[in-house]
Amino acid sequence: MIVTTKQLYNVAYGKFAVGAYNVNNMEQILGLFRGNMQSRSPFIIQISKGARKYADKRMLEALIRTADQMFPEAIFAVHLDHGDEATCYDCIDSRFYSSVMIDASHEPFEENVAITKRVVDRAHAKGISVEAELGMLGGVEEDIKVDEKHACLTNPEEAVEFVSQTGCDSLAAAIGTSHGAYKFKGRQGLHFDVIAEIQKRIPGTPIVMHGSSSVPKEEVERINAAAGKLDPSARGVDENEYLPAARLGVTKVNIDTDGRLVWTRVHREFFRDHPEQFDFRAPGKVFVEEYANFIAHKNEKLGSANQLEAVRASL
Repeated sequence: MIVTTKQLYNVAYGKFAVGAYNVNNMEQILGLFRGNMQSRSPFIIQISKGARKYADKRMLEALIRTADQMFPEAIFAVHLDHGDEATCYDCIDSRFYSSVMIDASHEPFEENVAITKRVVDRAHAKGISVEAELGMLGGVEEDIKVDEKHACLTNPEEAVEFVSQTGCDSLAAAIGTSHGAYKFKGRQGLHFDVIAEIQKRIPGTPIVMHGSSSVPKEEVERINAAAGKLDPSARGVDENEYLPAARLGVTKVNIDTDGRLVWTRVHREFFRDHPEQFDFRAPGKVFVEEYANFIAHKNEKLGSANQLEAVRASL
């Protein structure tokens, strides 16, 4: 069942965080649904501009609709991740997405407000939730690259003004995390003081945490043992920080890099151990199972495990 992120946040706020997982292909989608049913968790499917180009938006929509039929107990939102204004409008008009993210954080504050407000007005007219971003995370998110020196934490005072002027349903805040490959430069730490101050100033507004993969040391080591060349010092967000952040209003946690690490580890190890194999379905089956287990584990850390019935009762 597809719902809006706002409906999920109404149950989760201050109690747990909902996992938001990026998908690009069939195997990820199967593993995602299985893992969330395994852990009895509500969840958010994220589709980025890059994924829409890679698999074609129609293909991804068809896969998700089919998975929805295969797993009728699932409750989830379909969300555009890091959209520009034109892509947001395309998703709003498609009547498939239940939530969009407009990312104008690279613009001056006033322009960010203006762009976000236009998207909010158009989305809300059709009952669609909107996530907006204030502050800039370092790192790489597909075609967006921000050097560490240009990254900046969200200003809690500006957050109040931004939410008030735009009417956005949730706020993606820069609170110490970073996107994608940037995490391979060292350990990230959350700024709990900033999170607490934002919650204090805009209580009830869900905070979204981008760049929240943990980059498990074991995954990096296993990939490198199978001929990978990842930085062995790679670190991400400590999983044990998810739930304390959720209790301060962080209600959506974006996880993408970790899922890519699982995919890379499974395929590198499979073909290393079975060099005679050429059928891509064999490692694909392994990945679906491993990804499902990965999702279930993340949901335990987020506190969303076994929350499915609470969400269902609220709808």
